[in-house]
Amino acid sequence: MTSLADLFPGFTEHRILARGIEIFARVGGRGPPLLLLHGYPETHAMWHRMAPALALHFTVVAPDLRGYGRSDCPSSDGNHRAYSKRTMALDMAELMTALDFERFRVMGHDRGARVAFRLTLDAPERVTRLVLIDIITTLDIARLRKDGYRFGMLHGVFLSQPAPLPEGLIIQNPADWVESRFRRATLAKSPRVIDPVALADYIHMLSQADRVHATCEDYRSEYRTDQLLDEFDRDSGTRIECPVHVSWATQGSLVEIADPLPVWEPWCTRLSGGPIESGHFIPEENPEALLERTLPFLLAEE
Repeated sequence: MTSLADLFPGFTEHRILARGIEIFARVGGRGPPLLLLHGYPETHAMWHRMAPALALHFTVVAPDLRGYGRSDCPSSDGNHRAYSKRTMALDMAELMTALDFERFRVMGHDRGARVAFRLTLDAPERVTRLVLIDIITTLDIARLRKDGYRFGMLHGVFLSQPAPLPEGLIIQNPADWVESRFRRATLAKSPRVIDPVALADYIHMLSQADRVHATCEDYRSEYRTDQLLDEFDRDSGTRIECPVHVSWATQGSLVEIADPLPVWEPWCTRLSGGPIESGHFIPEENPEALLERTLPFLLAEE
């Protein structure tokens, strides 16, 4: 019977204390460090179709974000800062320090891409190259919604509602909730494109009430903290100095935007990117195309 560890051949499991909480990570390969950050409703398992190939070139670090997977699930309060992207980014910076990696590349999808974006802004001396998958910033989403854009991933509006509304509905049928995310947002409109072992990991995570709450807090932080941080950096003229590559799905969360690169240009000094034939979950739906697009970028000299 296939286990989650079998999806990451040659990787080792680590539980590392970072800023007072335990972060779970799988580490494998050799070469310069590459941090992979997952999205919702996933865990680090979402990288299993890419991690072995990336491990031929990099020391790959694939953690679970706080509140997700096997990482600790700290309590939160009314300001939701325990699950802000700044807080999560600090976790990841300390994780990499604990692994003796001071400078590293980062690739993030969905929620993980938001953490990666914040990590690169807050600790620019740490990140040498950044890959962002199928997102724009929280601030730009808010701005474009005012212009009439709706965006496809409306589950974020649901998850950010006050507790215990979303938590109570999700915990009633976690499997249906998780599978519905893939029915809605994959190109095939089916959870069958997701490896069954990985899918079971996602369902197991959202069968635990504390993790359902923590992942909702992740979304609630957008409006109380994350957007304000983005606004501060935009008003201050802060830009990402390292090279940035943006990949987006042809049928993903940015389908309303003909070309997301102009949205990213004010944030970046060195920007590249392009579309990939896929639904929102590119690393699991079309990992070959994503590797073909991003590996040359990641391998380029700092």
